[in-house]
Amino acid sequence: MAKDPYRYFRIEAHELLEQLQKGALGLENAPFDGELAARLLRFSHTLKGAARVVKQLEIAKLAHRLEEELGRLREAAKPAEKADVTQLLALIDQAVHLLSTLAPAAEGPKPTQEPRLVVEEAQRTVRVDLEEMDELLSGVGEASARCSAFGKDLADFERLGTLAGVLRELLAPRRAENAALSARALDRARSLSADLTTDLDRLHQRLTRNFQQVQLELGAVREIAQTLRLLPARTLFPGLERALHDAAQALGKRVTFRAEAANVRLDAHVLSILRDALLHIVRNAVAHGIEPEGERRTRGKPESGVITLTVEHRAGRVHFRCHDDGRGIDLEAARRAAISRGLVSESAARALSTADILRLLLEPGVSTSPEVTEISGRGIGLDVVRESVARLKGLVNVSSVPGGGTSVELEVPVSVASRSALLVEVSGRTLAIPLDAVESVRAVRASEISSTQGPASLVHADETLPFLALETVLGKRAESTRTRRSWSVIILRAAERRAAIGVDRILGTGTVVMRTLPDLLQADRIIAGATLDAEGAPQLVLDPESLLRAAEAERGAGPSAGVREPPTILVIDDSLTTRMLEQSILESAGYRVELAVSAEEGLEKAHGKRYGLFLVDVEMPGIDGFEFVARTRAQPELARTPAILVTSRDAPEDRLRGQEAGADAYILKGEFEQNQLLRTISALLERA
Repeated sequence: MAKDPYRYFRIEAHELLEQLQKGALGLENAPFDGELAARLLRFSHTLKGAARVVKQLEIAKLAHRLEEELGRLREAAKPAEKADVTQLLALIDQAVHLLSTLAPAAEGPKPTQEPRLVVEEAQRTVRVDLEEMDELLSGVGEASARCSAFGKDLADFERLGTLAGVLRELLAPRRAENAALSARALDRARSLSADLTTDLDRLHQRLTRNFQQVQLELGAVREIAQTLRLLPARTLFPGLERALHDAAQALGKRVTFRAEAANVRLDAHVLSILRDALLHIVRNAVAHGIEPEGERRTRGKPESGVITLTVEHRAGRVHFRCHDDGRGIDLEAARRAAISRGLVSESAARALSTADILRLLLEPGVSTSPEVTEISGRGIGLDVVRESVARLKGLVNVSSVPGGGTSVELEVPVSVASRSALLVEVSGRTLAIPLDAVESVRAVRASEISSTQGPASLVHADETLPFLALETVLGKRAESTRTRRSWSVIILRAAERRAAIGVDRILGTGTVVMRTLPDLLQADRIIAGATLDAEGAPQLVLDPESLLRAAEAERGAGPSAGVREPPTILVIDDSLTTRMLEQSILESAGYRVELAVSAEEGLEKAHGKRYGLFLVDVEMPGIDGFEFVARTRAQPELARTPAILVTSRDAPEDRLRGQEAGADAYILKGEFEQNQLLRTISALLERA
């Protein structure tokens, strides 16, 4: 394998260019800062020297031009003009582009790409703070010292072994010994026995103390090592500030970026996914939120808008909050956009609350912009945010005040691999549940769980929650609440949803490094992955969202003989809002529900399980609803399953196409009515 001649140069150049970009943006619209100008000159000079060492003369020339521009600004000793900053950024972009083409000799040149500073390089190589490295070395030193103490204790074991041998010799029977010699031997043996007991007790105490201390020190080392592989959230700031600057330049607006993250760190994979989401949020804030200078003056605001990003730890999760001080979201424009996209009817749209409208903005294609530009207008931005956060099993919330600005909040885990977990025991097995989804734990008597009418439930904090015995979803037979005296109960939460999960015992908390299961291993949806315990034995890590759905869908754990279980309905829709609405309606009516986000996924599920009915959206990427129904009708094992098409298309030719495909019913989203849907489903299931 060829050695990479540019490995360290790329790391250093990446950091220098990032600092140069950040400094160049800081020069604009700010009083002259001689110290900043001098620092940027040093960065450019260092870059020039490093580039010459690895014979990258083009980058060295660009660094020299940066030196000349910065030197001119320092000599002028006055605030930089917009043209000056634009020139500096253009030179930096050229250097970034050249840097991106450098690759190991075995790989060859990288393809041309848009020049930008990203976190991928940081994901592969992380520079470590010296204080953190000192802590790690200190922990290793402590553990090493304790291990040396074990060596001394082993020498004591040899001495005690010799002493035990002498004791055995004294106690061994001898034929020729007289009574006096025998008595003296016994006295000597008693004395040695007492010494041996004392020394063994002392050695046991030392070994126990040293072993416990080594465990503590190694645990601390492991935590520090896990921290070192996390990246500071602030590594995202330069790219976001540059994106904001470019968007503001394109739209002719003045905007200031402020960011604060304290010492928040996240997994590099999490940062990589969040980067695109935050880029869209920042650009949306510039395009939709911040007003032009004239409008801001009229409103009595400073001419320059402000976009503030704060990052903080809260309850084991990381919260990103991006706030702009602009005009706020045009709720009426959002309402009209939702109607035009067919997400709601006009009558239903009028009844939507502010929170409902803001949630609809997260749907694909919904935009309040009256025209399409390079920055906005296609309704893609917040949809990207929703998808990115969903990949991390996080939450997104949008709030807005007319004239007072808009806030977008993201809640994500620190790491998708290493997570704090609650360890529980079920039927002799140890399982892990991510701790950030656990609201509380409690012990309850079996009599507190109601299961006489409908689904099992538990009253918690004046709220009736669905109760699920974890044994049931793990394929075990749950012990009846009538014969079982008590449960250990976990209260799971996700946003406003809660459920009570019954387990045998709560074992405590710990940090788990989750590994994904092999593709060939078929696992239940509630299993998110696996981890290894201290002895190397595998433990399953459960998915809280799937547990919540299982609890909500559970209808009477331990059904009586002769009771027919409700049919399972497969809902297929690429819209999150529609899926959740239909799932809520159907589960409230007693049906079991499974979800698919595309017709392709729906077909895959339909071939693996028998469903009572298909509820299918028409307009989806790839295979549409018409094609899905037609394919199921062409397959004998699926042909008898009723199918309902749900769509916003009301043209006669669309209805005819649905009939020709073999749909049993056709429901318009604009005329969507809960009772009509349930009556239609009930009639079709009775006929099936």
